[in-house]
Amino acid sequence: MQWRSLVLGLLLLRLGLQALLALLPALAPGLCLRRRFPFPFPPPPVALGPPGAAAGPGSSHWGSLLRRGGGGGAAGGDEYEQRYSGAFPPQLRARLRDAARGMFVFSYDSYMQHAFPRDELDPLHCRGRGPDRHDPSNLNINDVLGNYSLTLIDALDTLAVMGNSSEFQKAVKLVIDTVSFDKDSTVQVFEATIRVLGSLLSAHIIITDTKQPFGDMTIKDYDNELLHMAHDLAVRLLPAFENTKTGIPYPRVNLKKGVPPDSNNETCTAGAGSLLVEFGILSRLLGDSTFEWVARRAVKALWSLRSNNTGLLGNVVNIQTGHWVGKQSGLGAGSDSFYEYLLKSYILFGEKEDLEMFNDAYRNIQNHLRRGREACNEGEGDPPLYVNVNMFTGQLMNTWIDSLQAFFPGLQVLIGDVEDAICLHAFYYAIWKRYGALPERYNWQLQAPDVPFYPLRPELVESTYLLYQATKNPFYLHVGMDILQSLEKYTKAKCGYATLHHVVEKTKEDRMESFFLSETCKYLYLLFDEENPLHKSGNKYMFTTEGHIVSVDERFRNSLWQDILPGEEDSAEKIKPNELKAVNFSSNCNRVPDERRYLLPLKSNYMRQIDRMVGLI
Repeated sequence: MQWRSLVLGLLLLRLGLQALLALLPALAPGLCLRRRFPFPFPPPPVALGPPGAAAGPGSSHWGSLLRRGGGGGAAGGDEYEQRYSGAFPPQLRARLRDAARGMFVFSYDSYMQHAFPRDELDPLHCRGRGPDRHDPSNLNINDVLGNYSLTLIDALDTLAVMGNSSEFQKAVKLVIDTVSFDKDSTVQVFEATIRVLGSLLSAHIIITDTKQPFGDMTIKDYDNELLHMAHDLAVRLLPAFENTKTGIPYPRVNLKKGVPPDSNNETCTAGAGSLLVEFGILSRLLGDSTFEWVARRAVKALWSLRSNNTGLLGNVVNIQTGHWVGKQSGLGAGSDSFYEYLLKSYILFGEKEDLEMFNDAYRNIQNHLRRGREACNEGEGDPPLYVNVNMFTGQLMNTWIDSLQAFFPGLQVLIGDVEDAICLHAFYYAIWKRYGALPERYNWQLQAPDVPFYPLRPELVESTYLLYQATKNPFYLHVGMDILQSLEKYTKAKCGYATLHHVVEKTKEDRMESFFLSETCKYLYLLFDEENPLHKSGNKYMFTTEGHIVSVDERFRNSLWQDILPGEEDSAEKIKPNELKAVNFSSNCNRVPDERRYLLPLKSNYMRQIDRMVGLI
């Protein structure tokens, strides 16, 4: 084999014949790597560049292996060390950045060509998709699609992050000229808020930023049209907050007629309690407290319903009675972004109570949901894992977790609990390695998917990106490469990228959700784009739960209505960003020393344990 000849030749030059003979037994285990891991180095050029492109100088991984082999001892023969450790060649990183951009461009162009002005692209049949008018009960479609060019709106700030000023300006003008929310469409309040309202606000902030870090994203004669559109949409969502005895909003609203007469009185914790970031930004940009007030009231109402015994919340609640219909407490569907927005609301607005609620919630999560050994990277026992429990008793309710929970390592990074984030991320990455995707629901006891589809979700990529930003460990670049190649191999379709109907059989569904462009492609691109202005401009940014970027600045930390926000007696006391500290965990980002930067973030024996746990080995 060519690579083996190269390795042997270099070793002869460097170490001599005697050293070579001594190292040959240690190299033998590495021969199994090409079977065990689906994406050997160097990556196939056809997957990452134009047809026929050759790998550039430095794209081989062997140089770092040789450098480490000089003093690595027995660890040099460990397959995990060989697969993931060492420097990541800059040429390879640039190719992966361009591949991520190409993934977005192909999908975006296909949407604009085949689907616009409809909400989504059907990537298998190259056509547009809108609300299901024939079946109003088809909530999987109708909760999300409002007949308002959803994919175009959701992708706006991704265009800016990738520096495409001409297309960003064109897209913004299209939205201003063609999109209206005066529609007879019944949509989920949560989805309309995070996908549409959040993107309009993000794009408005980008356009009006005096520093313009992403290039010239200004719009000639721009008169705050996106902000006015965001205001119009939010006003149409406000009826969801009316006529509820708890202040928790109805889950759905008709954009023209208000809350439907037959509306469901049951809503999930995440859907009702994850509106504060977008509604708060809108209020503070407009100087109108209404939107932040109703969103904050909903958060407080949910918080007041937590269990007196465990401090946990359930996942489904009746908005009129406050009775918990769903008593499952977990970190996935129905709960995930509630916890995310407690922390992100604090980061953005600096309100003391948001941090206090988050710290209390995180403490209770650690006490009742976390299983496994106490420390991530030392000691005996099973890997740390967060399970679903009964909110009142803390007893295990089932043996599955869902793919949305993969966001949690990224949230742990934001509070400094990096070591625990490393372990949980490794668990989800192991599942990805096994299937080339994350099943929507995975049964960790049966080592098999319970719900086998994968709709191109971004949560694992998001946590990978944030862990890399926290540690600068090249391991996470390897993870990103695996994810990127899996998406190319299994989900690419004629006109975009398609949902996997079954992660084992790799069958496809004819749907590309808008978050693929707003989140999945964006996080992959930023992972490999070290020089992106988002990292280098000096501005501080936060990602919403839909991946939209929002600058963290003083205008969002000042409000003029402290006297009318419910329960805000002490809220004038702001916590400074450097005071952010989560409670009840044994480690933080300071525990990750610089010397570990080119080592595995998780010891190889623990990585092997996790791979065995998910049936990978």
